Amino acid sequence: MAIKRTKAEKKQAYDRKLCSLLDEYTKVLIALADNVGSKQLQDIRRGLRGDSVVLMGKNTLIRRCIKAYADKTGNHTFDPLMDLLVGNVGLIFTKGDLKEVREEVAKYKVGAPARVGLVAPVDVVVPPGNTGLDPSQTSFFQVLNIPTKINKGTVEIITPVELIKKGDKVGSSESALLAKLGIRPFSYGLQIINVYEDGSVFSPEVLDLTEDDLVEKFATGVSMVASLSLALSYPTLAAAPHMFINGYKNVLAVAVETDYSYPHADEIKEYLKDPSKFAVAAPVAAADSGAAAAPKEEEKAPEPAEESDEEMGFSLFDD
Repeated sequence: MAIKRTKAEKKQAYDRKLCSLLDEYTKVLIALADNVGSKQLQDIRRGLRGDSVVLMGKNTLIRRCIKAYADKTGNHTFDPLMDLLVGNVGLIFTKGDLKEVREEVAKYKVGAPARVGLVAPVDVVVPPGNTGLDPSQTSFFQVLNIPTKINKGTVEIITPVELIKKGDKVGSSESALLAKLGIRPFSYGLQIINVYEDGSVFSPEVLDLTEDDLVEKFATGVSMVASLSLALSYPTLAAAPHMFINGYKNVLAVAVETDYSYPHADEIKEYLKDPSKFAVAAPVAAADSGAAAAPKEEEKAPEPAEESDEEMGFSLFDD
């Protein structure tokens, strides 16, 4: 017979387990566990087994353990976790890739019926078609203003109807109708709401960023730094190429307006003296296009003239 532990012993065991996890892991996913059943949570634990550990518990107990761990070891990097323990949440400690772990957790969503009083996480639309219900059940549809007709002894919905809007509470009539139709409109699972890594906390949307997104954002930041540096005439690595080019333009402008000369300036001066040199390539391109069009005209043979009725040996009119 197993020995039943006291509450104090359970708390001490929980504290030891949490402290060992804090020693071993540096990445934590904070997951919202509303409407998640024990069987579903067991499947998630089984799916993450190997490089991740799911820890559930009371928020006050977890905060106390984290605070005691920080006081004991002097490691305060996990202190930001205490502010994130709000609501029905759990912690997923992992050594794997954060994005892959989040995707694995998202696989374990289970359909759920629309129970009375629940806040709808999504819009619920009843599709048109035969419901399989007998005509005596039309009262449900009339209460909810759903257009129906009787077809072959059963109730048929004519048009799609938005039964519940996102954020609205499910009423008794809506819940009863969806149950009769066998529709389970909601799906629940662990929802990642925050990510912790090495003392930093960020939104899970950051995990969706690709290398192209990071390069684009970096390029945008560099261009902003370069623009600000040029406006303030403050040299930076981002603005240096633009400053060199602008300086060269100024030197070239002075050389063109004065007798000062150097090889590159001489070439520009020659072009300015004889602008026709800019159009040297244009006649060559035109000649090439004309030569390409000539064979097409040669290929077009003249169409033979239609023969008259008299040339064919007869006429429409007798002489």
